[in-house]
Amino acid sequence: MEPFRVHILGCGSALPTLRHMSSMQVVECRGKLFMVDCGEGAQVQLRRSGLSFEKLGHIFITHLHGDHCFGLIGIISTFGLLGRIATLHIHAPEELRPMLQAQLDMFFNYDIGYKVEFHGVDTKKQQVIYEDRSLTVETIPLNHRMPCAGYLFREKPSLPHIRREMIDLYNIPVSQINNIKSGQGYTLSDGTLIPHEKLVTPADAPRSYAYCSDTRYMPELHKMVKGVNTLYHESTYAQDKKDGAEKYYHSTAQQAAMVARDAQAGKLLLGHYSARYNDETVLLKEAQEIFPNTYLTDEMKVFDV
Repeated sequence: MEPFRVHILGCGSALPTLRHMSSMQVVECRGKLFMVDCGEGAQVQLRRSGLSFEKLGHIFITHLHGDHCFGLIGIISTFGLLGRIATLHIHAPEELRPMLQAQLDMFFNYDIGYKVEFHGVDTKKQQVIYEDRSLTVETIPLNHRMPCAGYLFREKPSLPHIRREMIDLYNIPVSQINNIKSGQGYTLSDGTLIPHEKLVTPADAPRSYAYCSDTRYMPELHKMVKGVNTLYHESTYAQDKKDGAEKYYHSTAQQAAMVARDAQAGKLLLGHYSARYNDETVLLKEAQEIFPNTYLTDEMKVFDV
């Protein structure tokens, strides 16, 4: 099974601390890299992660608070200095387009060597905004102080695995393997048909990852992320700050766990911690009381989806 992982580059909230960078992640799926949010210091964190700059083709911004996009112009600059030639795609709320273009015009009044292509995101609709042969990315409308959308990464179903021992037993040529994976049987030289079902083992189940950035608790959110293997949900506060979470359009760790429980998610990742916490264990404990398979994110941690 090919890797489907989440690399944590930052898990803090609006006020960076010596412990945590602002929110940002890289989703690795089938050899491709996708950045989700791009906080201050993104280019440095990307270097620390050891991930390939060249494989990063798309950046998804959830909303226009600075801790989720202040690193964007810096990473664009670094890519140019490194000699990038491939197009960089930016997916973000439409309001970012003129601001990003103004920065590009201001700082890069020369050819940076590659194209930056902007794709406006409608934060009020759940819809597929990216698709390739192996993956789709769709928006998740969220409830924050400004237009905000999370992102849901879904693998497409893959083909079954051909059994190595069947290849050896029947001397199946390489030219027939894709046909067998696609559902055909294999006919021997004497006319005997070996059925497809005997030649393969079932395909791996498609995996999915939901990134729910800054949002108030949404009782119906679980319906949009039903059955995800891994759910990241902001958990800015502990339950004693529930009123503050409501006021500032954020969630508590307990509320994040309620979404994971109701969605029947495989596991829950917490993040976007308030700078008031020197130890996020209180958040983890509160979430695990409702959804035991919960984990704290931290810079440079990697989670398998």
